[in-house]
Amino acid sequence: MKNLGKRVLISIVPAMIVIALGTVASGAIKLLKGQTIYIPSYSNVLGDYQPINLRANLVIHNTDPVHPITVVRIDNYDTNGNMVEKYLPKPVELKALAATRITIKNPKKGDEGAGANFIVQWKSENKVTEPLIECIMVGALGTQGHTFTSSGRIIAEEGD
Repeated sequence: MKNLGKRVLISIVPAMIVIALGTVASGAIKLLKGQTIYIPSYSNVLGDYQPINLRANLVIHNTDPVHPITVVRIDNYDTNGNMVEKYLPKPVELKALAATRITIKNPKKGDEGAGANFIVQWKSENKVTEPLIECIMVGALGTQGHTFTSSGRIIAEEGD
């Protein structure tokens, strides 16, 4: 009976290792030299009786543990695709593992801001891990607070 348990264990452990390695491999880390990213940013959402106004906070994290990245563009667009504001008068360097935040000062009301978005462009001299870029929307209606996030979609990439 003891030998049966050992044989089962000996046959299961290699299978578990293969599954674990396959899982790690499927989430392979991409090393890049730059990207342009589209990030949804909502200035309001519809509640039961009225719109809930939100304030967008764009947060950019340099996830690379060694190299800096340079954020070269942060532009804000309204629902109709019209540029509302350019947030960077000059590029901003984020050191390894550093972060920065942009907060929409005067969010658009109504439908003008329901489909707002950011375009963020970053680059690096070295191949680096992809930064984490999110938009966090925060708002309140009465005594209820509302917070949610949106993630970006890559629209251009620079690998070499």
